[in-house]
Amino acid sequence: MTNDIVALIEYYEKEKGIDRNKIVSALEFSFVSAYRKMVPGADAIETLRAEVDTKKGTTKIFAALNVCADGEQTDKFNEVPFSIAQKKNPEIEVGGVLEFNVTPKDFGRIAVQTAKQTMMQRLRQAEKEMIYEEFKDRAGDVVSGTVRRFERNDVMIDLGKFEGIMPNRERVQGEDYNIGDRIRCYVLAVENEGRGPEIILSRSHPNFVRRLFEAEVNEISDRTVEIRSIAREAGFRTKVAVWSSDPKVDPVGACVGMRGARVKNIVRELNNEKVDIIRWSEDPAELVREALKPAELISITVNKEEKIVLVTVSEEDLSKAIGRKGQNARLSSRLMGWDVQVRKDETKEEQFKEKIGGVAHTLGEQLGISDELAAKLTLFGGVSAEMIVDMPVDFLTSSLELSVEEAEAILERAKSIASGEAATN
Repeated sequence: MTNDIVALIEYYEKEKGIDRNKIVSALEFSFVSAYRKMVPGADAIETLRAEVDTKKGTTKIFAALNVCADGEQTDKFNEVPFSIAQKKNPEIEVGGVLEFNVTPKDFGRIAVQTAKQTMMQRLRQAEKEMIYEEFKDRAGDVVSGTVRRFERNDVMIDLGKFEGIMPNRERVQGEDYNIGDRIRCYVLAVENEGRGPEIILSRSHPNFVRRLFEAEVNEISDRTVEIRSIAREAGFRTKVAVWSSDPKVDPVGACVGMRGARVKNIVRELNNEKVDIIRWSEDPAELVREALKPAELISITVNKEEKIVLVTVSEEDLSKAIGRKGQNARLSSRLMGWDVQVRKDETKEEQFKEKIGGVAHTLGEQLGISDELAAKLTLFGGVSAEMIVDMPVDFLTSSLELSVEEAEAILERAKSIASGEAATN
């Protein structure tokens, strides 16, 4: 055995943690494969085995041959005449099986190159089996690793003895990684399918945030505070609903920490993703009020049968409640498991329209014009005869789509009304 093979055994045993017996077994298998390729007719030998002496650094190949009567040998690759077998073992009988050393001269030196690829495949398979055994119960944990390389848009991460893969779908939009970067990931799954065991990692999964809170907030790890629900749009915003059965414990305050220290550490790990921590409530009305903050809700209507919450907000708070591209309302729906519908409060607008309608009707009667035309005049600022008097003819013709004669007639009536009111006063 060459020094390269000895070094390989030590590397896989110490660095990769593979059992020495498995490494030697892989070597023996690879040497048998190499022997079959190197020696003419070796493919016809039914039973071959390799014996690796890790102390002396030697490799031997043995063939198990069937002992046949002298002169009856029909298969030179798998049979040996009785007279030859008896020289090796005087007690052997016809029909027995006897092993012979069939190692070619300089086999160890020549076979290493031929056996290397086969051996590496076996060792990689052994390593994958170790991955599955070690990580099969670690799904849901957070692990640290170093970015090793990229395969298309997937990120391969060095976890020490093993390698994990973060598929493109599990990356966070906006996060860029460089080879050598140290990152933390959530173990999404350990799959053992066609390509062998794979450690699937994620930074976009909502449970990644859950594990970060558990590690950072003692009250969560000791179950004083409970995370009831999480909704996340990775890279942008996360909502976390927390609750405590202990009335003396403020669940939101515990997660925020002194001067926000705890949540700041989590936000830093999430590359400044916005994190909203809200108080959980079994009452959907109270929960939606907390979830849609800082928007002030005017009214809340709950449909428990269809799990729909309809909220109304002022026009000023509408954008806050809905959020950028509907994000706030969407995350609130996921957090609650209800359909949250946000609408603008139209009560004040209807009152305004009603008031304007009354003014327009009165103005129309005074000027002898239709309510529709009076409403248009009102919207352009002509809420009284005095204000209409100052409007230019060309403004009335273009804005109200009137002829010059019609516009002048309206102005004359307005002047008459305005002067009459002035005289009365």
